[in-house]
Amino acid sequence: MNVLVVEDDRKTASFIVKGLQESGYTVDHALDGADGLHLARTKPYDAMVIDRMIPGLDGLAIIRQLRAAGVDTPALVLSSLGQTEHRVEGLRAGSDDYLAKPFVFAELLARVEALLRRGGRRRQPTKLTVGDLCVDLLARRATRAGTPLDLLPREFQILECLARNAGRVVTRTMLLETVWNYHFDPSTNVIDVQMSRLRTKIDKGFATPLLHTVRGAGYMLKVEP
Repeated sequence: MNVLVVEDDRKTASFIVKGLQESGYTVDHALDGADGLHLARTKPYDAMVIDRMIPGLDGLAIIRQLRAAGVDTPALVLSSLGQTEHRVEGLRAGSDDYLAKPFVFAELLARVEALLRRGGRRRQPTKLTVGDLCVDLLARRATRAGTPLDLLPREFQILECLARNAGRVVTRTMLLETVWNYHFDPSTNVIDVQMSRLRTKIDKGFATPLLHTVRGAGYMLKVEP
């Protein structure tokens, strides 16, 4: 089984990674939030161990963005902030468990094992399909009815977010946080422009549109009956 460890302290990270590997897990390690978010979104993991206070993008922000994008990989948060309000904040951000530092590895391992049992060893899909649209998360490419779509990296990120939430409304706020890493509305038409381009690329020339605007709410990727 595969575990992602996001921890900026090299000594702590080495301790966790070595212990998990000795326990039979395959482990990837990221030193900062941006790399951790990228790995979590592009590779299938059975569980994640994420430090709360890491450079660039903190652990809770990573989890919020993953949950907004439909990634439900079980997550254990590590933090030196161990008071009740901190644990509550971590759980409400979308984490599945919260372990205060300092800790002993035996407890961390037991908590990871518990996450895997509760999650039924769930594994994130590497391909998402909506109708005749296929989004390959590992190859970072998409096709419709077998025809490759010429998508720019940002367009693929948007399509991935929509496909992970197929049949559900994806709000502007979700897109800003997940794709642009904005936690505020820049008050520009950047989303409208990108969605217009994406709609042209995935719907033009096909009889059935997949990308729909939900007025006043956001956007949705779905096959209409």
